[in-house]
Amino acid sequence: MIVDVGIYSEIGELESVIIHTPGSEVENMTPEDAERALYSDILNLSVLHQEFSQFREILKLYSQVFEVKDLLAQTLKNQKVRENLIAKICAPYLDPHTLMELHDENAEKLAKSLIEGVAQMRDSLARYLNPQRFAIRPLHNFFFTRDSAATIFDKILIASTASKVREREAQIMEAIFDYNPMFNTSTFGQISNNKNPESISIEGGDVIIAREDLLLVGLGSRTTPAGIDIIVDKMKERGEKTNIIVQELPTVRESFIHLDMIFTFLSQNECMVFEPVVMQPNRYKTIHIEIDNQKVKIREEKNILEALTKFGFDLKPIICGGQADLWIQEREQWHSGANFFALGPGKVIGYSRNIYTLEEMNKNGYEIIPANEVISKKINPHNSKKFVITIEGSELSRGGGGARCMTMPLKRKTVNW
Repeated sequence: MIVDVGIYSEIGELESVIIHTPGSEVENMTPEDAERALYSDILNLSVLHQEFSQFREILKLYSQVFEVKDLLAQTLKNQKVRENLIAKICAPYLDPHTLMELHDENAEKLAKSLIEGVAQMRDSLARYLNPQRFAIRPLHNFFFTRDSAATIFDKILIASTASKVREREAQIMEAIFDYNPMFNTSTFGQISNNKNPESISIEGGDVIIAREDLLLVGLGSRTTPAGIDIIVDKMKERGEKTNIIVQELPTVRESFIHLDMIFTFLSQNECMVFEPVVMQPNRYKTIHIEIDNQKVKIREEKNILEALTKFGFDLKPIICGGQADLWIQEREQWHSGANFFALGPGKVIGYSRNIYTLEEMNKNGYEIIPANEVISKKINPHNSKKFVITIEGSELSRGGGGARCMTMPLKRKTVNW
């Protein structure tokens, strides 16, 4: 089976997507590990599984769903690829005995080890006294699949992650797209180990595809100007006129880590916004980069919405947290209230806990449908012109992301603008 790659909007009908169902890598987190792993708390895996299962089942009703672990296992059946990947991400810090054990594992077990971690052996005095529990650290964040790779048109951007903790996630995604014969695409953007300057970082949550000629990119704690220049250079190679709207983000708290935490497309004429950042004038810069025939022009815009109107987007902003109370807006944005994932135009998934945001969407014609009602076939969303399927998110949201963060879409149908 060959899977074509093509994302030319955020809202086109979803055809295929990659996710990672969280496993023991989440449970293998101690309070000491949490801060290092970019969490503010440790998560309950059993609750997380229940909530993510809802999410996965909804995606399967609408698209072809691939799991990272399955794709990695398929990729690792290529002996040369597995040897290169072990050498690249494990050899620099593993002892020879542990490396030998990894080489002896079959593809499925090796994929599990690279994601869920490998416990430190205690068969020598040095290893017995080693305070680290894991020889290979678990990838606690990997269920937020969006961050490590992003589909931009027909290519795959491999993230240069802001934190070394997440570097292996990007390396795994790079191996999958470069060597799994299933995918008809090519990658760009990854910087080799030890050659990635601290000034260069870019993550998928900061990349939003507006249209085939227009990207939105966040500039903040996870994506730097030099990281955005990686996309600019790739767009020059593309040879087609392309525009990038760069939105500066606050860096004062972790809920603003990516652009999709304050802005997401909902339909051809609606978007979800966190109003204090997106719409207040002169607070955070909005910059327009125009790429045409290898030439680059840069200028400032008033805000995202006004910049988009110049490209024919007449978007009505729906306010995260509702319009009545800034405090409620801030609370719901903290719990990924602006982070929606589109199954198609006007058909999105989000967390049920953000009740004021959902009320605001309902006022704008969106039917609010609990995921369990869809999975049990009590409600058919196809009978609704616009809807939000709500998933439980009490535990998922504590990881620091929403429905868009947990997906890495591969292909969408074209949109009739």
